[in-house]
Amino acid sequence: MSTSISSLSSATLSTTNTAPAAPAARPQPATNAGADTVQLTEAQQVDQLYTQGQRVSQIASTLSLTEAAVNSYLDLSATS
Repeated sequence: MSTSISSLSSATLSTTNTAPAAPAARPQPATNAGADTVQLTEAQQVDQLYTQGQRVSQIASTLSLTEAAVNSYLDLSATS
């Protein structure tokens, strides 16, 4: 079986491809939502901030805790 495309004119071929080609879609980087995320407990957050040098009052303010709660997590007695 033989197919001939000689009956198509060059004008027909050029008008069928006049629409601009859409830009190639860029692949989206794979995201690992939560794969590298660790949830810390309040006690762990308090300990980490205290180890980083923050004062009890700063930690309490940052984590919306009372100073007594921060002292409790750190096993410190309240000093006034």
